[in-house]
Amino acid sequence: MRKHKADYFIGLVTLTLMAVGLVVIFAIGPQRANFLNSALGVEKYSDNYFFIHQLISVGLSIIAFFIATKLPVKFLHKYAKWIMLVALILNAALAGLALMKSSLAICQLGGCRWIGTAGFSFQPAEFLKVALVIYLADLMARRKEEGELESFWGFWWPYILVSGLSLFFVVIFQKDLGTGLTIVAIILATLFMSGVRLRYFVAAVGILGFLGVMSIVISPHRMERLSTFKGGGDSDSSYHIDNALLAIGTGGLFGVGVGNSVQATGYLPESINDSVFAVMGETFGFFGLCLLILAFTFLLMRLLKMIPFLDAEKGIMVAGVFGWVMAQVVVNVAAMTGLIPLTGITLPLLSYGGTSMMFVAFALGLASQCSSYTERIVR
Repeated sequence: MRKHKADYFIGLVTLTLMAVGLVVIFAIGPQRANFLNSALGVEKYSDNYFFIHQLISVGLSIIAFFIATKLPVKFLHKYAKWIMLVALILNAALAGLALMKSSLAICQLGGCRWIGTAGFSFQPAEFLKVALVIYLADLMARRKEEGELESFWGFWWPYILVSGLSLFFVVIFQKDLGTGLTIVAIILATLFMSGVRLRYFVAAVGILGFLGVMSIVISPHRMERLSTFKGGGDSDSSYHIDNALLAIGTGGLFGVGVGNSVQATGYLPESINDSVFAVMGETFGFFGLCLLILAFTFLLMRLLKMIPFLDAEKGIMVAGVFGWVMAQVVVNVAAMTGLIPLTGITLPLLSYGGTSMMFVAFALGLASQCSSYTERIVR
């Protein structure tokens, strides 16, 4: 298929969401800085600290998006195994550093999820998502072409091994169930698009669902959150969701306006990260949140629309990106509105944090490149 004009709406929506997130961080950054300075007892953060860092993240994410649109898909698939291996090694290294209690492993809220030093931090799980999308698309497309999609040693063994190791590092070692759900979405979306028999797909859903339940049962922290969701938790465990709902409710129809958020002053935990949706609800109101959800829906529909017109390799890759972005949006919004138990996960392209934004932008850049190779002929 000859290359043609890409779907520019993917880049446009990606850039728009990053710009909106930048405005929000600019508005609530000083409040977050004042809160942290008061908690630490020192003037560590300036009023513009978070905005400047987010601005840098946006710049790097735009570069990542552009690189992904130009980086040949064939090149990525040629080195798919090596990319996956590097991602697993980085996550294994983080686990090792955490076990050794090294200062290079950055641990917060009971989980060690970053490698960092001297003001620089990197979240290996975010790179793992990109590696999974590339590797699984390559594996499934090759096995489908060779007629070995149901071969245990040819397909299922590497599929189970890589998926299992990814979930083991993220959910067990890093204690990050939110990111684990995103990885599950990537695994299932690519598997569904590969064309395996329905009974195998249903079996995969059942196994992953069982493992998800077990990961909750063996974790007191997750069980406490589940108890809170069911209405049996104490006031401390329900504090986060109560303030998130209060923020959204306070926003009313049109919000309190940029810079007027009360919850961002320190009442709402993780106001610039996982809870940014609630802060946006307070700032822009119900109408603003509807526009935000419509923007994500439009972006996801553009991804979904192109999949049937791509070859197996690119179609599975875009399906993985679709599952990734959809899972993060749905889980974040559902958690912040009390529809599911609270779990930590960023809102793509909007939450504060460079690693997450950069790799989501890279993944969407890959999808944009794939849109240049759609075929409109009914086969």
